[in-house]
Amino acid sequence: MKTSLLLFSFWAVSQSVLFGQQEADISAYHLTWESHSQNSSASMPLGGGDIGLNVWVEDGELLFYFSRSGTFDEHNTLLKLGRMRIGLTPNLLSDEDEFQQILHLEEGKILIRGSQGLEMVLWVDVEKPVIHLESKADIPLEVSASYESWRHKDRKVEGAANNANSYKWAPPQEVITYADSIQFEDSGVLFYHQNREETVFDLTVALQQLIAVKDELYNPIGSLIFGGWIEGDGFLPNGESSGVYEDTDFNGWRLKSEQARENHHISIHLHTDQHIAASQWKQKLRNEAASYERHTGKEKALAWWKEFWDRSYIITDPYRRYVSDSVWRLGRNYQLFRFMLGANAKGDFPTKFNGGLFTVDPVHTDSSMTFTPDHRNWGGGTMTAMNQRLVHFPMIKAGDFDLLAPQLQHYLRLQKTAELRSKVYWGHEGAVFSEQLENFGLPNPTEYGWKRPENFDPGLEHNTWLEYQWDTVLEFCLMMLDVYHYQEEDISQYIPFIKSCLVFFDQHYQYRAASRGIKELDGKGHLVLYPGTANETYKMAYNANSTISGLKVITERMLQLPDQFVDTELREYLEGFIGRIPPLNYREIKGATALAPAKLWERVNNTETPQLYPVYPWGIYGIGRPDLVTAIHTYQEDPDAITFRSHVGWKQDNIFAARLGLTRDARNLTLRKMADAQRRFPAFWGPGFDWVPDHNWGGSGMIGMQEMLLQDVGDTLYLFPAWPKEWDVRFKLHAPQNTLIQGEVLGGELLHLEVTPSSREKNVVNLLGKGLREKLQLDATN
Repeated sequence: MKTSLLLFSFWAVSQSVLFGQQEADISAYHLTWESHSQNSSASMPLGGGDIGLNVWVEDGELLFYFSRSGTFDEHNTLLKLGRMRIGLTPNLLSDEDEFQQILHLEEGKILIRGSQGLEMVLWVDVEKPVIHLESKADIPLEVSASYESWRHKDRKVEGAANNANSYKWAPPQEVITYADSIQFEDSGVLFYHQNREETVFDLTVALQQLIAVKDELYNPIGSLIFGGWIEGDGFLPNGESSGVYEDTDFNGWRLKSEQARENHHISIHLHTDQHIAASQWKQKLRNEAASYERHTGKEKALAWWKEFWDRSYIITDPYRRYVSDSVWRLGRNYQLFRFMLGANAKGDFPTKFNGGLFTVDPVHTDSSMTFTPDHRNWGGGTMTAMNQRLVHFPMIKAGDFDLLAPQLQHYLRLQKTAELRSKVYWGHEGAVFSEQLENFGLPNPTEYGWKRPENFDPGLEHNTWLEYQWDTVLEFCLMMLDVYHYQEEDISQYIPFIKSCLVFFDQHYQYRAASRGIKELDGKGHLVLYPGTANETYKMAYNANSTISGLKVITERMLQLPDQFVDTELREYLEGFIGRIPPLNYREIKGATALAPAKLWERVNNTETPQLYPVYPWGIYGIGRPDLVTAIHTYQEDPDAITFRSHVGWKQDNIFAARLGLTRDARNLTLRKMADAQRRFPAFWGPGFDWVPDHNWGGSGMIGMQEMLLQDVGDTLYLFPAWPKEWDVRFKLHAPQNTLIQGEVLGGELLHLEVTPSSREKNVVNLLGKGLREKLQLDATN
């Protein structure tokens, strides 16, 4: 036995040396299924660029849904583009004894194997919006490819089905999802959806009393047109069909190979545009298809995925040393979810928290929802910031700044609309962003309220959950600053946006104080942040800690920027503003000091824990920072924090525990949060509080694992602040100052560590196996 252990240790050390010279191999995370799927809920995700597919084989046929970022209809439903059904003659997929469906992460493809040497490969071009299906077999095959659409007719949307659009539970008028245009054209199938000029945008502008500035507002959905063209090498139209899949009727437009061959290729070319005629859209699509080079596209896709996996990873239990696979699955599911995020690196719109590009027939999430495959709860064009943030924060330590860009650019496009709202409603400057924000920058109309009290402030949402919920935008300001903090990239484009967000809080709360009396500041010269809210939980709050923390950290981080970003005038303003931010609030719990949600509040609505937001995301408290004991006491003894604690959905208790160095809690919460989902694909979590796949469930899980491995305070880099010593791991994460940290833990020892640039090695503090007592002393010694 001792000999075996010694041999293993020698082998592991040799592997670790090799690991230091090359990137980690993630092929162990390739997912293989050896039986067909029962339905779409047992599908496998695939994507690239800004396209997502759900792929499965059912009853001997290959099916896949395909979606694209930004395909919003008149009502702001994020429409799928359709479903493909592939049939073979003879059917080499029918024998499950010879069947395999393999997700090949490293190459961004799905391989499906059958009898007679059949191999079918699905992949997506990451540079051009094109989907490919390639097949080969040892014998000649006839292949049929049917494009199936449930939007072959107008459909009235009723009841809970409106949760997929911006009207939710209270549509003010009849809602109809209008039929697509679908036809055979030039040996292929042409399909597109063209929005009417008048959309939910127009109703929202009128409702929210912004008609006077309507022409200045951002409108991404009016006259939007999107769709594609399906073609196959040697394929011809072969008639139409009809049927029902999972409660929804559809029509099919079938292409069929002209003759039986060993090799076949089908491609789907997509195009999205706005404010052009359908004839112009068709011509652009056909021109792009005619000039497309598949070989070049494949080379670029392979190169992109290689770089994607090389830039970052967390691989747990790499040698499979444990009897249980529970730890190994943490790394597998981390990588599977990051793969799903990689599907929208090129999107014009951010990855949606409520399913991204990978939702399927809703009946598999809620059996009462016998709606079309376009359905998801919480809207298609509604960007709920408190959820969106958890999808995008893990991209920073993963180095996935290209994936982060669509979310940040989306906010830049909305800045003018946000500033106009402040000017029209209250007559002051600054950008105001509400929760339940539509993709055109206005509050969701139903959350805003179709029937509002007379003379109610038109700038407010008439909503018990969302009133005065304005501070979540500050977390996206933090992401913008992190682009420089981590990558040292030029962030000049973000500075006016961040300033405008701070100016809103400064001017708006002085405006509110003046409207109540004479003084604009309190007796100590601070803003009176009332009425406010601490998340959606502590309502009608006075000086919410979540707001104070955000304003304080963003202002301090702005002041730390070099002069190329912050000129003298802006610096003077920020220095004055930081003096007007009130201090954090505390209370006594069980005889000791704890962080409070706010100075005062009227009621508790939800189950978030804003009293710990100074820990995460704002980092005022944590490992290596002063008074860690106060934050730990809050986590351990605050009665609401204990009652609300969970691993489900957007809950971030795993992150709080990691930031506080509470290894046991971080371990247990992470094991639950990153365990396999209840569906065939392990990272299709949810619905949680939202929908399947729950992207803020996966995102919060990723963040927690990253924080367990690596945290930074000033120049100091803390390794393993909450990582269980007994968990073997290989990792590569990004840190501030354009730093890469790559390492391996095996058997409780740090076998390998590589810091790039090497000048940052002196800033690394190894906390592997350190107890809480030692962590509490760090702020005094560093």
